[in-house]
Amino acid sequence: VQLVESGGGSVQAGGSLRLSCAAYGRAVCISAMGWYRQAPGKERELVASIASGGSTNYAESVKGRLTISRDNAKNTLYLQMNSLKPEDTAVYYCSAHTLPVCGGTDYWGQGTQVTVSS
Repeated sequence: VQLVESGGGSVQAGGSLRLSCAAYGRAVCISAMGWYRQAPGKERELVASIASGGSTNYAESVKGRLTISRDNAKNTLYLQMNSLKPEDTAVYYCSAHTLPVCGGTDYWGQGTQVTVSS
């Protein structure tokens, strides 16, 4: 499985961005997917996750502002980011977990930079 992110960039506080993550290869093996982020000097943290059935989970700091979704027909994961804050500045990574029958492995994208200025 290969994951390719796009949609990062620079925006002012209060603005919006939409991240996309396209899955290639054995996408049929993917179960849960998620977005993580890592700010300079900090550990990587979970932003949001979505199960194959569509149930979602969010970090408290992003609830009500960021929305995760997936289009299984297009093998694509999205993160709609609204009301962005400077503290949202980080490299955002897409992740995918495969089914046990496919190895139960975690895959990561290359990351996309999001910079929010005040």
